[in-house]
Amino acid sequence: MLSTYKILIISISSPLLIGVYRDGVLIETIEKSEKISETLLKVLTELYKKYKYKRVIYTSGPGSYMAIKLTYITLRSLEILKEITFEACEAFELNGNNPIKAMGKLYFIKEKETIITKKFDEVLEQRFALPSMLSEVTILENNRPLYILPAV
Repeated sequence: MLSTYKILIISISSPLLIGVYRDGVLIETIEKSEKISETLLKVLTELYKKYKYKRVIYTSGPGSYMAIKLTYITLRSLEILKEITFEACEAFELNGNNPIKAMGKLYFIKEKETIITKKFDEVLEQRFALPSMLSEVTILENNRPLYILPAV
């Protein structure tokens, strides 16, 4: 049986995390501290040469708007040029449902099924992790960026 490879990208905070999954199991982890605009396409190109993946999952939000936009545009380009399809998942799935930095002292939090912003006076640690199995990730109905603008 031929193995299938998928890529999972967590690009909404630093460092950029990319996981390679073979038949749904994590086999390689890439962590990059450089800017997404400088490294994402390069890493995805190198991984394509090595694994010939045809599917990507990315964190569509909430989080850094610029990172979400750059990731979406990169994946949309790969979809057109290389016929690599992509799906989205919510960032809360990959950080234990903890608050996610919005701007200033505002953080995104999830209350039941609603995402809101809440102010925290202390700086909260941002820790995301790649799951060992892709079956732990819920795929959203569409792959568009999840932009939730906090009240300013």
